[in-house]
Amino acid sequence: MPRGFAACVEVTPACPVEATTYGYYPALGTNAALLAFNALFCLGQIAIGLKTKVYFYSFAIAAGCLLEALGYAGRIIMHDNPWSDSGMRLQIVCLIIGPSFIAGGIYLTLKHFIRLNGPEHSRLKPELYTWIFIGCDIGSICLQAIGGGLAGAAKDNLKLLKTGNNIIIAGIAFQVVTMVFCGVLTADYSIRRYRNRSSKSASKGRTVDSKAVMFQMGVAFAYLTVLIRCIYRYVDSA
Repeated sequence: MPRGFAACVEVTPACPVEATTYGYYPALGTNAALLAFNALFCLGQIAIGLKTKVYFYSFAIAAGCLLEALGYAGRIIMHDNPWSDSGMRLQIVCLIIGPSFIAGGIYLTLKHFIRLNGPEHSRLKPELYTWIFIGCDIGSICLQAIGGGLAGAAKDNLKLLKTGNNIIIAGIAFQVVTMVFCGVLTADYSIRRYRNRSSKSASKGRTVDSKAVMFQMGVAFAYLTVLIRCIYRYVDSA
C-alpha cells in the first residue's frame, strides 16, 4: 500500500479502489461460490471422518477447507470495502495457510500408499514419510503463521510488514520444496515398483481395490493442484 494511503479505511475520492492492495473489487459471485464449495467440502470431510474413523486425515483436509472458506469470506468483506483491514488479514492468512493443511492430509496417505502397493520398492520405511513430510509441513505452517501475524499487525509499520511478508514467502518456498521432494520420492517409488512388477516380491498375490486406485488418483490430483497453488502464491507474494 502506498504510504500516502495508509490512513484509508474505505473507498472515497481521496482513497480510490485502484490504490488498494489488489486495485479492484474482489468478485462477489466467484468468492461466494468458492466459500460455499469449501464449506461444503469441510462439512463433508468431517462427516466422512466420523463415519470411517480416519480422524487425523479428515481433520487435516477439513481444516484446510475451513481456512480456504474463511479466506474467501475475507475477500467477500473486501468486495464491500477493498480497504478493509480485517478482510485483508483474514484472506491473506487463511488462503496462504489453508493449502498447508491439505498438503498435510496428502502426506498422511503416503505410508498407507507404500504399504498397500509394496514397501519393498520404497527407499524409505513407510513410517518415515509421515514423520519427515508432516514435520516439514508443520514447519511451513509455523513460518507462514508467524509471517502472517507480523504482516497483519504491521499497519503503518512498513519495516514490520516487509519482515512479515518475507517470512511468509520463506514458508511458502519451504512448502514448495517439501512438496517437490515428496513428488520426487513418490515418482521414484512408482518407477521402481513398475520396473519390478514381475519380480517374485511383487507377485505375492497382492491385489489393489479399484476404490483404492481411485483414491490414489484423487490424492495425486490434489497434490498437483496444491503444488500449483503454492507456486502461484510464492510468485504472487515475492
